[in-house]
Amino acid sequence: MITQDKITQDESRQENQRNRPRLSHLHPVLYWTIIGLVVWFAVSAWTFFGAEGYMDLLLVVVTGFLFMTIAILSAIWLVSRKYQRPAVAWDESISFHDWASGEFETCQGRRKATEAAVEIVVPIAAVAFGLMAIGIVFHFIASAAPL
Repeated sequence: MITQDKITQDESRQENQRNRPRLSHLHPVLYWTIIGLVVWFAVSAWTFFGAEGYMDLLLVVVTGFLFMTIAILSAIWLVSRKYQRPAVAWDESISFHDWASGEFETCQGRRKATEAAVEIVVPIAAVAFGLMAIGIVFHFIASAAPL
């Protein structure tokens, strides 16, 4: 048996979903988080693996690739901001909390913005923190190994 409270809860939930902002762009906090994680990855690589002869050369190449990736993505982001249509223009005053409470448009459909943010940031964080963990383990193993 369906009660009146159940009906009003369903109606309020549907109204809340209709009032959520629909967004097709990432919040700048996520861009800065991604950049910070890439820098964390590079610093971890240099800190834990930068003491060998040819390893420094390889780390310079990897760091260069990471820098170029960030530079290209930043250039694309800046160009897209400059040439957006006024109806789609990014509202600079939107807070991260408001962005996270909205829905994120993807080519496969709509998702909660928080789910989209997690799906974007977690793989990069896993690589950055995973390399740091591997470096710490290698450091302790190397220091405990007899000479």
